[in-house]
Amino acid sequence: MGKDLVIVESPAKARTIGRFLGGKYDTKASMGHVRDIPKREMGVKVDDLSFVPKYRVMADKRKIVKEIADAAKSATTVYLATDPDREGEAISWHLIKAAKIDASKVQRVVFHEITDGAVKEAFAHPRDLDDNLIDAQQARRVLDRLVGYELSPVLWKKVRRGLSAGRVQSVALRLIVEREQEIEAFQTEEYWSIEAKLAPKPSRQVFSGSRAARRASRSRTKQRLLRFTGDLEGAGYRVISVRRRERRSKPSAPFITSTLQQEAWRKLRFTARRTMVVAQQLYEGVNVGTGGTTGLITYMRTDSTNVADSALREASAYVKEKFGASFVPKTARRYTKRVRGAQEAHEAIRPTSLFAEPEKVKNHLTPEQFRLYDLIWRRMVASQMNDAVFDATRVDIDAESVVSGSVLKFAGFRKVYMEGTDSSNGKPSEESRDLPPLEDGDALDFIALTPEQHFTQPPPRYTEATLIRTLEEEGIGRPSTYAPTLATVLDRDYARKAKGRFEPTKLGRAVTGLLIQHFPDVVDIGFTAKVEEQLDEIASGQRAWNPMLKEFYQPFNATVQEALEKAERVPSSEIDEESGEVCEKCDSPMVIKSGRFGRFLSCSGFPNCRNSKPLMERVGVECPKDGGDIVERRQRGKGGRKFYGCANYPDCDFTVNRKPLGQPCPECSGLLVEQGRDRCQCRECDYRGPVPEAVDAGELVEA
Repeated sequence: MGKDLVIVESPAKARTIGRFLGGKYDTKASMGHVRDIPKREMGVKVDDLSFVPKYRVMADKRKIVKEIADAAKSATTVYLATDPDREGEAISWHLIKAAKIDASKVQRVVFHEITDGAVKEAFAHPRDLDDNLIDAQQARRVLDRLVGYELSPVLWKKVRRGLSAGRVQSVALRLIVEREQEIEAFQTEEYWSIEAKLAPKPSRQVFSGSRAARRASRSRTKQRLLRFTGDLEGAGYRVISVRRRERRSKPSAPFITSTLQQEAWRKLRFTARRTMVVAQQLYEGVNVGTGGTTGLITYMRTDSTNVADSALREASAYVKEKFGASFVPKTARRYTKRVRGAQEAHEAIRPTSLFAEPEKVKNHLTPEQFRLYDLIWRRMVASQMNDAVFDATRVDIDAESVVSGSVLKFAGFRKVYMEGTDSSNGKPSEESRDLPPLEDGDALDFIALTPEQHFTQPPPRYTEATLIRTLEEEGIGRPSTYAPTLATVLDRDYARKAKGRFEPTKLGRAVTGLLIQHFPDVVDIGFTAKVEEQLDEIASGQRAWNPMLKEFYQPFNATVQEALEKAERVPSSEIDEESGEVCEKCDSPMVIKSGRFGRFLSCSGFPNCRNSKPLMERVGVECPKDGGDIVERRQRGKGGRKFYGCANYPDCDFTVNRKPLGQPCPECSGLLVEQGRDRCQCRECDYRGPVPEAVDAGELVEA
């Protein structure tokens, strides 16, 4: 009689679970998906509108599938312990089919944290596979294949060879492009404000009062402003009224995927992709010394702010022990995050134990792991603490000035955590302004008058945080799609980052313009959100997947055929970018073009002049030190050796001699570099082996 077999996705997860289960179980990793639709063909039956996908075992997974199949034959029970979402459910289903596992042996186990108690509880209550979740994942995969396989050739024919389009990435790109158009169309207006520096008699503690915003906004030019300043400088100032009230500030909810990605960008400057890589490591397990390898956080792909009752009780006990009873709410805080399609059965992202304080485990974590864990830990603790309490004061002063300030009288959750913001005007907040004691009728000494020029500002370009927030608010994508969607937009060179904000390229503008003109539904925010809702309905058993695909495909296919026939080709002048270089053969400007082997410099005088030369190219991988683009470089001098370095040099000095790969290390999620034709090596751990499969945005789905 063989051991019971447990199958998970990654070696790290396998090791952690294996430690909890003991020697009775044999634990194996599938290394993600083992079957997929073939890349070089549609792979979906569309002639009869059945949309049946054709799956094949991936070439680099055949050995793994055979090992799993052999182990399953001798096992009494096969436990499928893949991740608790649609993608995990589908991976389990594909494993059964690929390895031809006897279905009567199969049990599905699901847990949202990889701890000893959670794992053993899951194994004590296994279930069958959920066909609805599998259907929803298949529907998304087929839908994305239909869009990509039929829409991309339109872009090849009408814009440029080698381009791609996708449902979610195209909408994200549209948001970036339309924000840039808003910025370009914005008309800046000048206005002035007046700030008076005053002091009460006799204390002489100086504070500032601002001219009322209603009057300031009308003073559009300095000339008009000066007519007011003479009267103000000679005026007597007196307190008209002082109003005081208590103001309370509530803590933020525990993290969900989108808010974690937003806050990690604001506070840590982690990209969404890097955030998810590090969170995966914390979830799958870290060796914390005497406690052994254990998961430090709950599952990181979630859109629910629910927290288990046991975790709420632990939080209450922790806060009382560390900060005192006055910081503990009378009842546990429960949050309702208004996310379209949120799966309430899931939990928020939280530490598996608050008593595993960041400083206690710091020596066992990488710097990135520590910083992200500390963020998650503090957010969860703060979410179960009392409100912060302020004494807020508003002072009205004659000459139409007003000043506001607050005094913090009970720190509450702010003793542990304060949420970041997406922008700041650089001025002190109302909460930080310190006011002298003031009462009605107090006379004030005039110190100085400061006119200040302002200009109205256009809406800012999107950062990763604000773009993810917009996608979430509009119901576009799901937790697991945000990071790969943003990465794809950058990898396709549809947008680039300038000072951490997305700026569309000429190519991105051209692609968006063509899609809006000929495929308005594909890039329509409301339509894309509706598709996400339909996928959620399939997952919950409220809708069948075939009719949903049929409803989408028939009009879409007709539009594709019409665009192939009637759409005009985008002129190269609307795509090619200026390089700033001059052709050494004919003195014409050199432009940046894209070809079969990537971007290159070409003479704008083509075809009369056919001069071209290589362009130092991005490799589509983020620098592990600062998140910048890694680019191909050459050492100085003729015949200099090729190497790869961060585009932010000299601010960042990261370099590597071998080409970095976009896929993370399957062992530690670190940076992989090429090692021969089809093998790779990790720079962070001892992993050496085949290049892991690349997973695109359409393949990553959250239940």
